[in-house]
Amino acid sequence: MQREGSAFSGLGVVMLKELSDHLTSIRFFVLELLVVVIALVTVYLATAQIKETVAEDPFLLLKLFTTARDPSPFSFLFFLSFLVPLIAIGMGFDSVNSEHNQRTLSRILSQPIYRDALLFGKFLGGLATLAIGLVVLWLLVIGLGLLFIGIPPGGEEIARIFVFLLVTIVYAGVWLALALLFSILFRSAATAALASLGLWLFLYVIWPMLAGQIAQIIAPPDPRYLALGLQTPGTAVLEQILSRLSPSTLFGEIVVALLDPTTRALGPIYLSQLQGAVLGAPLPFGESVLIAWPQMVGMIATAIVLFVIGYVIFQRQEIRA
Repeated sequence: MQREGSAFSGLGVVMLKELSDHLTSIRFFVLELLVVVIALVTVYLATAQIKETVAEDPFLLLKLFTTARDPSPFSFLFFLSFLVPLIAIGMGFDSVNSEHNQRTLSRILSQPIYRDALLFGKFLGGLATLAIGLVVLWLLVIGLGLLFIGIPPGGEEIARIFVFLLVTIVYAGVWLALALLFSILFRSAATAALASLGLWLFLYVIWPMLAGQIAQIIAPPDPRYLALGLQTPGTAVLEQILSRLSPSTLFGEIVVALLDPTTRALGPIYLSQLQGAVLGAPLPFGESVLIAWPQMVGMIATAIVLFVIGYVIFQRQEIRA
């Protein structure tokens, strides 16, 4: 049977409804409040550390995201990479199965709204909500930096932080797509939440350690390198490839390239890469983006693949009133 009209008819309505529901929910308010409080504390401690240890630095604003000070051993960036997946999962784990359980999905699809528009609308509504929260947080950190440090940022700093913001939104989109996928697979919201959180913990905590062990099994270390206290290049490259299967690893590497202008490579550095280089000299913004570009593409591709898998499964599901 041929469709009548556009497959995305009603997309805007679903997206705005999801956006309104998320922005007015207690769940989103609590999660965002937690992030804002942590941001205030870590940025305040970072500015105090910057004032004590940095005399002249052209990238002071970037250090707000990466500098830590006692009593907190972690920077704002660490908390952001840890909490953004939780917020995204918290917003997406019951997007579809709640409609099944409340028996409203068949009513929605009885309207002139196709499954395509419904799923896209739910994803885009959640992503727009995350983007709004991250933009507000971005402006808050910059404002606090200007207030505490008193030095206006340069154009390159703003460009790096802006790309960092876009990358963080994509990073949130990966976990939102994962939560949406499990919401489609499992009718129970609790099961979907546990599966999403379990996979996140595995990829965030366990997989980086397993990647090194698997790499050593597949490509055993060379005793000659071990005698010198060095890591075998083949083993190091394989370990890095395996660890990049985790979105958290990709996000961390992108952030290092963007927020640390002195970063010249995201893997093993060879002597040929250091020829003619001035150690400690910052790279131009464009070159830092090029270094992180493969990781950016990988993270975007991960979000697309997860959404496509959920889309195909959702199209094949039987929906009853």
